[in-house]
Amino acid sequence: MPFGNIGIGGLVLILIIALIIFGPSKLPELGRAFGRTLSEFKGATRNLVGGEEDEKQRDADPVQPSVPQNK
Repeated sequence: MPFGNIGIGGLVLILIIALIIFGPSKLPELGRAFGRTLSEFKGATRNLVGGEEDEKQRDADPVQPSVPQNK
């Protein structure tokens, strides 16, 4: 089961309660907002993890000063 201990019955119950509370016109908007929030969270998490790896890479590689070329 991909949703842990909730199960199909629990998901249906949550969907029905959300439909009663918010109405059918607001559910797609709420779904989009939730999706955007989730994708921003994933992106921020990747940036944090990737930033640490980039920092380790920068510390391992010595930085060579760039010399401007005259034409």
